[in-house]
This record gives sequence, structure tokens and C-alpha cells, in this order.
Amino acid sequence: MAQIMFPPPYIAADRAAQSLRDSGYAVLAPQDFAHWIGADLDQLHALDADWQSLPPDAFLKDGGRYRRRRHSCFVAQAGSLQQVPHRAHWQPVEYNALHGGMQRMFDPMPDATTQSPVWARLLEKLAGLADQVFCAGGGHERWFVESHQFRIDTTDGIGRPTPEGAHRDGVDLVAVILVARQGVKGGETRVFEATGPSGMRFTLTEPWSVMLLDDARMIHETTPIQPAQAGGVRDTLVLTYRRGNFQGAEVVDAA
Repeated sequence: MAQIMFPPPYIAADRAAQSLRDSGYAVLAPQDFAHWIGADLDQLHALDADWQSLPPDAFLKDGGRYRRRRHSCFVAQAGSLQQVPHRAHWQPVEYNALHGGMQRMFDPMPDATTQSPVWARLLEKLAGLADQVFCAGGGHERWFVESHQFRIDTTDGIGRPTPEGAHRDGVDLVAVILVARQGVKGGETRVFEATGPSGMRFTLTEPWSVMLLDDARMIHETTPIQPAQAGGVRDTLVLTYRRGNFQGAEVVDAA
């Protein structure tokens, strides 16, 4: 049976803020995204090698071995970016029923990536977008940014990009960036209103295509992948922007 894939509903990058306000999401094509952040695709592809050496995710509660990842945290404000001391990733069970309530300490991203000019451009541009969407009167918020590098593989047959199912992340802005998709079928992205009937389904296939979400308004998930060829993988970069503090900072402070 042939696999049916719906194409991504790409829009121009300069319309991303308005689309987030109007619809709660925006999807950008790779070349347009690169140009929008002041880079070119070759500079973004220079980061691809990171995904070849991600360590296994030791916290999967479904018993799976299909996910590898790294995680680092930053603070962005008004065109500046600072990496913060390495910290655990934490979510409440309200947003992640499978892994919520756990202090998950993953290995950090390589310095060669986090200190590269294109990395700073990428995170700072998305912080500026978050300012446009969430800050009234042209202000600049202090954004607490978590970066997740994921590889989902199909070594055991099925890989689950979102084992927690359809969810929100408990932040303001979410960016899901497809870095690579090789030898797999499935992996359909689904986004729909948290309090309404509207939704959209599509499959990201082009490296460095981007889905942006207003997390308070939209629920999202990605369906499981299966091997179309031996060694099939799906690589993503997920960036979350949150006002106030990192999730879990209050928990750690209170401990």
C-alpha cells in the first residue's frame, strides 16, 4: 500500500509572526528559513554532523531504545545569547504524562555548535520572533531557551518521535526543525487547536524545514516511523522559548 504524505503548508518567513498570531502555527521552507535568520543552508548543514554521535536516551519509560539526544539551555534577550550552566530537563506531568516529574540530565551539546555564529543567529532570530508574537508594544522579553537534538532510529522496527503522544510543552514558542530524514516511512506531523476543532497534518521531508507553534494554543505530535531501508533515521532539533524561567527551576529551588 502506497504511503500518502501531505505536503507542508509552507509560508514566507516574513509572515511567520502573523501566522502564529492568526493560526497558532507556521511552517517555513529550508531556503527561506536560512535566509530569514541571516545564514545559508550550507552553514546550517555544517551542524548536521552532531546527530551522528548523539548518546542514547537513558530515560525512556516505554522500554524503547529508539531515541538518542543531547540537551543544552540558553537565555536570549534583545539580540544577545548566553548559554547557562548545564541543567536537567524537567516537565510537569500535565504536559508530559509519560516522562513528567522526572529530572532528566542529558549530555550537553558540543561547544563547537553552541559557540558557532550560525547557532547564535538561529536562536536570536527566533527570540526576536517570540518578542513579536508575545510581547505587546514592541518590547523584548527574557527568553529561557531549551535546545534538544533528537535522533529517532528504526533499529528495532518502530521509532516514536513523540512517545508521550499529542501534547503541549508548557512553554510559549516551540520550533521543530527537521535536520534529516533517511530511509523511513511515517513521521507525519499533526497539529491541532487545544480548545477547538481545527487541525492540520503534513510530513516534513526537506532538511532544515521548520514548524513553529504557539504552545499555549496548539497541541502537536509526530506519528511513529518504520524502516523503508536499513538504518532509517529521523533527526530533529527542537527549540522551546519560555518566559519567566526554565521549567523545573522552581522545583529545584524549592528542593
